[in-house]
Amino acid sequence: MSRIYPFRAGDLAQPVPQTPREAAAAAAPAQFLVASYNIHGGIGVDGRFLPKRIAGVLSELQADIVALQEVESRSTGFDMLAYLRDETGYHAIPGPTLIRHDGEYGNALLTRFPPSRVRQIDLSVGRHEPRGAIDATLSCPDGVHAAPLRVIATHLGLWPGERRMQVRRLLTSLAEQPGVPTVLLGDVNEWFLWGRPLRWLHAYFDGAPHVPTFPSRMPVLALDRLWCCPRSVLASVSSHRSPLARIASDHLPLLARLHARQAVPAAMSSAAVADEEADLARQADQPSR
Repeated sequence: MSRIYPFRAGDLAQPVPQTPREAAAAAAPAQFLVASYNIHGGIGVDGRFLPKRIAGVLSELQADIVALQEVESRSTGFDMLAYLRDETGYHAIPGPTLIRHDGEYGNALLTRFPPSRVRQIDLSVGRHEPRGAIDATLSCPDGVHAAPLRVIATHLGLWPGERRMQVRRLLTSLAEQPGVPTVLLGDVNEWFLWGRPLRWLHAYFDGAPHVPTFPSRMPVLALDRLWCCPRSVLASVSSHRSPLARIASDHLPLLARLHARQAVPAAMSSAAVADEEADLARQADQPSR
């Protein structure tokens, strides 16, 4: 299990309903906010390294779960994840993909909800930049009870063949824990709307809204994505376009509202992922740029 920074916020326990109206409200499915945010190492579109702007955007979001990409401590010597943990009071779950003597780089999760299980999924392909995903099961509120939610946060590669291999690995991992509502989110770096990685993911998750998040000043590309299984868990998806978010990073945050409901994920169609081993192996040997 990855190390997890301690939770700094107050007790999240909900009071027992005292009236019929409160009891009815508690029985209804709870809702919470989930976000994905590529923070570009804390460097804004103006080229300035200002972590407080990233913290400010997170404060605007008020999300319960945030998947972060490009969390950087190598070039600056600044522990970005620890800083954001202290500013938000969330649990912080690191998922570095590059670990060197001068620091780390990669993914992270910030969450109000305590994790019961955390593992790292290796998505590295050949000589390309190392990639990975955080696979965390969280105890989320569902009325007056806690229910498990599986969150997989990732940042996929730049090459089409690389992404195809990575999505195949993710789909294999998804099949290993059936019966738990699941969210897959992150920067998928997929420029082609009808590319095979997106088609495979849409087939497994029954589609998801297309919301442009890149570049942040004038977003036209939906590089940041979020899928839910079952699809009924997903209430809405939007980008966060505040003035601060437009300058703090080159990506806008992607924000989704979820229903906290228990359901069994649908099985992925075996025809969704055709066998392309020869093509993928050939592309995996290409050097990273």
